[in-house]
Amino acid sequence: MTNNRKIRVGITQGDTNGIGYEVILKTLSVPEFCELCTPVIYGSSKVMTFHRKALEMPSLQVNTVRGGQIKDGAVNLIEVCGNEDIKVELGQPDKQAGHAAFLSLEAAVADLNAGNIDVLVTAPISKDNIQSESFNFTGHTEYLEACMGDGNKALMVLCNENLRVALVTTHLPISQVPAAITADAIKEKVHIFNKSLQRDFGIVKPRIAVLALNPHSGENGLLGNEEKTVIAPTLQELYDKDKVLCFGPYAADGFFGNETYRKFDGVLAMYHDQGLAAFKTLAMDNGVNFTAGLPQVRTSPDHGTGYDIAGKNLASENSFRQAIYAAIDIYRNRLRWDEGHAHPLRKQYFERGKDNVVLDLTKDE
Repeated sequence: MTNNRKIRVGITQGDTNGIGYEVILKTLSVPEFCELCTPVIYGSSKVMTFHRKALEMPSLQVNTVRGGQIKDGAVNLIEVCGNEDIKVELGQPDKQAGHAAFLSLEAAVADLNAGNIDVLVTAPISKDNIQSESFNFTGHTEYLEACMGDGNKALMVLCNENLRVALVTTHLPISQVPAAITADAIKEKVHIFNKSLQRDFGIVKPRIAVLALNPHSGENGLLGNEEKTVIAPTLQELYDKDKVLCFGPYAADGFFGNETYRKFDGVLAMYHDQGLAAFKTLAMDNGVNFTAGLPQVRTSPDHGTGYDIAGKNLASENSFRQAIYAAIDIYRNRLRWDEGHAHPLRKQYFERGKDNVVLDLTKDE
């Protein structure tokens, strides 16, 4: 509950030719879901009806929001496409579908920043079709950092109940990755990840494993020097100076193959496919993409638009459902963390051997 109301979960429609509405409808068709939160869909009632009929699903009772009156404990829908006639061609990449996805995202982010909703869950987009003068980003993560970061840097984290994988580089061509693996980049991502594991996931002393860039962790320079010259020294500095419990670099294949990841609270990968290929193999059906580091909470399912199965009633809604659960859990964890750290007690320092004497540290020596 937030201010005596349920947590409001903003939901974007995503690419209207993909499986976004299918996973949304399947998730929200469970009547008990609105006992947990208040879903607010940013989309089109016409497009949603088209998908529902194509999937031969029963009607879903929806409150169409007018004048900002979101109904608590009900499924709400805010029309974002205006009078535009959005043509749905299931499974077909199309710029109009990308435009509809952007209108939904833009409206939801505005409401999130204004406090009209509490968290954001985004349905999948096509990073190509959504490109326009208004959206010139490589993905949700970069757009959200620009629109609601307030100077904070975003960190992509893929998570489920057993595994959390963050990335130093995200949507970057593989040819550009080595140059982007710098000491500053690693430090920045480790600090964001460490703070997120504490505040967002409630882990007091997180243990972070950091993966190598090169095969076999560089094989002592034979297969690359980044481990020796950049990654290992940076981790040592973070451990010694900043007291962050980070370890590595670990060769990625053996790290996941022998389940070493189970010994850590989080894993920091160097690039997109290094972390996500392993994560999706282990957690494809219930994985969640969480944008850490930003003032607001945003999650999404860890799958794409699913053009190949759009309209066939084959998409699993479990990852989308888990994304909503994760957003709510993270939101609540932040409230608890912030409340618990709002008024910290002043540390008291005692002289060794004289436990009854309190040192006055306010006086100049």
